[in-house]
Amino acid sequence: MTTTTMSEATNEGPASPAANRQRIAYWLIAPAVVWMVLFLVLPIAMMVYVSFWTQTTFTIEPTLTVKSWVTFFTSETYLAALWTTVRIWLTVLAATLLIGYPAALFVGLFVRNRTLQTALLVLCVIPFWTSFLIRVLAWRPMLGKEGAINIVLQGLGITSQPIEALLFSELSVVIGMTQIYCVFMVGPIAFTLARIDLNVIEAARDLGAGFLRIFRTIILPLSMPGVVVGSIFVSVMVLGEFATSAALSGRKVNMLGNIIVTQVGSLKWAFAAVVGVVLTVIMGIVVAGLLRIVNLRKEL
Repeated sequence: MTTTTMSEATNEGPASPAANRQRIAYWLIAPAVVWMVLFLVLPIAMMVYVSFWTQTTFTIEPTLTVKSWVTFFTSETYLAALWTTVRIWLTVLAATLLIGYPAALFVGLFVRNRTLQTALLVLCVIPFWTSFLIRVLAWRPMLGKEGAINIVLQGLGITSQPIEALLFSELSVVIGMTQIYCVFMVGPIAFTLARIDLNVIEAARDLGAGFLRIFRTIILPLSMPGVVVGSIFVSVMVLGEFATSAALSGRKVNMLGNIIVTQVGSLKWAFAAVVGVVLTVIMGIVVAGLLRIVNLRKEL
């Protein structure tokens, strides 16, 4: 009788602190889960579903078919756009890393004054105070036949004729995207480098290690979380681009984002959904691959 009473009291008593913490954690994460389900999971699921609908001239019917998928993977035009997207992504990613890493190394490691670090990072962000379209179109007078870059090159005697390939080409798209998204590579790397303990570097110097060896064995490994985060930022934004390629290539360079915009404008929702699913899968593979380089939960 006593055992039963004690058991009932235990079951009906107040919850343990661990159970309370778990219940609070569930309530805290609930809004984020609902948000992700409503505005990420369901839209992606709907996009996959619509990609199998039957496309008519100006409408789509909820009759399942793989015709749109077959059209995408058997068309040289769309496969060429897929390859162009991947090629531009790899080029811009490499360019932002080559340009952004030295800048981040200077800001995060060589500038130890926090106020100056903040000022330099704010300086990198200043272009974002203007419209995205203005920043893109500002490259046109810079890269044109009579633009500033051609004037400087001819003035220095490097070229005798204007370089026409600077504008309305894939090169102009790469230049524009590199300038626009380089800051997303600089920021995470600079923040990661700023966390490195200088005593570790000083200890390596005391043991006779030169800068290259210190960079290879200490600085680069410790900065990899920032490199991965910056690469994810740049990759996701470049792969989904359409405005920069349209403005700086004169619509000569077709990326997957441009195809989606064109298909939606033509009311071809099913085919646009196919391209959207392909683009989403590519982004997922890229992000998953980058996350395997370092364990961000452990490093950050």
